[in-house]
Amino acid sequence: MKVLTDKILSESAYSAEINVPFEKVDIADWLFTLPEAEYLRCCPPDHIGSGVTTTDDGRRMVINVEMIGTGLVIQHYVAEEATPAYCRMNSISDVFTPVGRTQVNVIWELIAEAMEGGRTRYTNRVTSHPTDVFMDFLAAHQQSFEQAAIARQEAGGDHNRRETPLFAASIGRRAMAKAAAK
Repeated sequence: MKVLTDKILSESAYSAEINVPFEKVDIADWLFTLPEAEYLRCCPPDHIGSGVTTTDDGRRMVINVEMIGTGLVIQHYVAEEATPAYCRMNSISDVFTPVGRTQVNVIWELIAEAMEGGRTRYTNRVTSHPTDVFMDFLAAHQQSFEQAAIARQEAGGDHNRRETPLFAASIGRRAMAKAAAK
């Protein structure tokens, strides 16, 4: 399978403030210890399931199952970078649509930045690229890339807009719980 990195299927970035000092935030710790029930609370009813695992070669991995628009998406996020302030996750995602199954590439970036007043800005950035499998799927269903991109942008942007403040609040709760446990 080939990822077509020269084409963007969708991209969105939303930010929310966390009322916790930047130094206390650890996005990687949050992401790789996130209980499934907490994941479900971060974008109901879209979030369906999640889990943490590894690739065959030992890289950390997060599996997310969610509805984005009319597609059931299974994200196989492999950590390319995972630090307290930044995680870059890369997935070849399975998408089950009303007319069949295909695959897209999704880059999920989770970003923490220090703000004045002892607060943190959290940004949730999601960029999707088509794969050659996706382009073949579109051709087989007589849909243009432009049509697919418009639909994916609308659905993905709406999903990201709704989950970002809930992710930020969850990250904040995790940071405060860890600080209180020390």
